[in-house]
Amino acid sequence: MVEVGVHEAKSTLSKLLLLVEAGEEVVILRGRDPVARLVPVAVPRRLLGEDRGRYEIPDDFDAPLSDEELEGFGG
Repeated sequence: MVEVGVHEAKSTLSKLLLLVEAGEEVVILRGRDPVARLVPVAVPRRLLGEDRGRYEIPDDFDAPLSDEELEGFGG
């Protein structure tokens, strides 16, 4: 964990962001008191095909709706 003062954080933000991207946690201090923490944003990674086999698309998925179903949509 890296601790920096507010002034240093303002003047070295790009460097601090590189540290955060590398997995480091940065704490910003005002005097001796911690006031903020920079941490990486958790971005969910999606893999192509990861849901293969979880859903079944019926053969008639694009068939016209029945009159009853159409009425349910207000028309």
